[in-house]
Amino acid sequence: MTEPLLSVQDLSVAFRQGEQDMLAVDRISFDLRKGETVALVGESGSGKSVSALSILKLLPYPSAHHPSGRILFKGKDLIAADEDEMRKVRGDDITMVFQEPMTSLNPLHTIERQVGEILKLHRGMSDRDARARTLELLTLVGIRDAESRLGAYPHQLSGGQRQRVMIATALANEPDLFIADEPTTALDVTVQAQILKLLAELKSRLDMAMLFITHDLGIVRKVADRVCVMLKGKIVEQGTVAEVFGNPQHPYTQKLLAAEPKGRANPVPTQAPVVVEAGPIKVWFPIKRGFFRKTVGHVKAVDGVSVRIRRGETVGVVGESGSGKTTLGLAILRLVASEGPVVFLGNRIDGLRSKELRPMRKNLQVVFQDPYGSLSPRMSVAEIVEEGLLVQDKGLSYAERRDVVARALHDVGLDPATMDRYPHEFSGGQRQRIAIARAMALEPQFIMLDEPTSALDMSVQAQIVELLRDLQKRRDLAYMFISHDLKVVRALANHVVVMQNGRIVEEGSAESIFAEPKTEYTRALFAAAFNLETVASNAVRQ
Repeated sequence: MTEPLLSVQDLSVAFRQGEQDMLAVDRISFDLRKGETVALVGESGSGKSVSALSILKLLPYPSAHHPSGRILFKGKDLIAADEDEMRKVRGDDITMVFQEPMTSLNPLHTIERQVGEILKLHRGMSDRDARARTLELLTLVGIRDAESRLGAYPHQLSGGQRQRVMIATALANEPDLFIADEPTTALDVTVQAQILKLLAELKSRLDMAMLFITHDLGIVRKVADRVCVMLKGKIVEQGTVAEVFGNPQHPYTQKLLAAEPKGRANPVPTQAPVVVEAGPIKVWFPIKRGFFRKTVGHVKAVDGVSVRIRRGETVGVVGESGSGKTTLGLAILRLVASEGPVVFLGNRIDGLRSKELRPMRKNLQVVFQDPYGSLSPRMSVAEIVEEGLLVQDKGLSYAERRDVVARALHDVGLDPATMDRYPHEFSGGQRQRIAIARAMALEPQFIMLDEPTSALDMSVQAQIVELLRDLQKRRDLAYMFISHDLKVVRALANHVVVMQNGRIVEEGSAESIFAEPKTEYTRALFAAAFNLETVASNAVRQ
């Protein structure tokens, strides 16, 4: 056996809080060799990311410290290395891609500047050479028309495109060790397959080692050579993928392997009234160029799409990043300008001014993808959930609002006694429940759910699906469920709309769509969701 490229030995990580230490990682050990992929698997809070951040010394030192252990990279202990030594290692020998690219990319810098920066810093490239290499990298990670994207800012790219930029930046200097912290969580299934295939090819070509952090065991099965299962800061099981998946020994590993959204959508009465009917909807964004910002074309985000959602029904909207799913939902909620009729409970609302729409907002609610970004860190849970009540139910007293907040938290499975805590004191799944409680407090009739489970652990996803199904049944709610996770859509949706490039390419009952998809695009989406290995090779060939 060759010497390991990376050897983590008896590593502990503790965070100092006042006079006490909180142990986040407890004496873990694993090795990683050149050309090998090791997956760290576990739910939120298990210590996966903290372990990875320790390798690059990116934890908030000195409050974070290591009561025990060594991290040997090419035989050198990184824990003992000073900042100058670590600066040479980061971005050149070891690189890392984080879960949420929007918080990793600088919103004030163009894509060209951000990718080029690492090339100039570590390779001393000229502007011209850095631009050429940046174009090569963006093309390599599958960004279409890469040259036109060089001057774009992060907010002008979709979530999948932003993650591709992050991967391009991480691979710019062909590192020896690539750390991927949930790199495909925010990506649609076909893009996920392409990215995983790309990483596998680059790993093979560069003889690069990869530490892959994820909660998705389906991905682990396809990309990893060995797997370490983490629970409460400890590695409770490790071995080859075949050993761990074929014969899991620890009860926690068995639980993770069994976690998947189950069940099917609540049935909808044939005479259920229509809550929302929209379309054909058009949302075109102008492309402006030149000194005078002349409109030279349009991005057709939504181009003639119609949807109809009945009381108690869930319409699932699926498609790749940039297909127009979220824009369609925002247009229905009147949060972006659009052309075409939007009818809510028999009344057209597309022509109403903001002030006229405000009373209707009570019945038209939204739950966003990222519970970290959608909840204010400066507000308590009670203040977050009652915010809509202060606008929509001004007659309620303080005590009455507290009662409504308590009921909403109880309905989503949270202890009402925690309402005076702040979002950072809750896990990701609990934060998403708080976001759902905020919407439910107003007792709406329609809720747009924009990727509400994509950032959550598999077991937490299953819990949220059950919660949404239960709330819908009890309150007779209409849902528009936007997602790239087709396993979740299959468990929740009555009707499925498949979008590509701003248009509907296929729609029908969930049962018929999942049983027999008619278009090549839908079949590719389903193949990616339910057989990632097959579509990965197909997606790269396209």
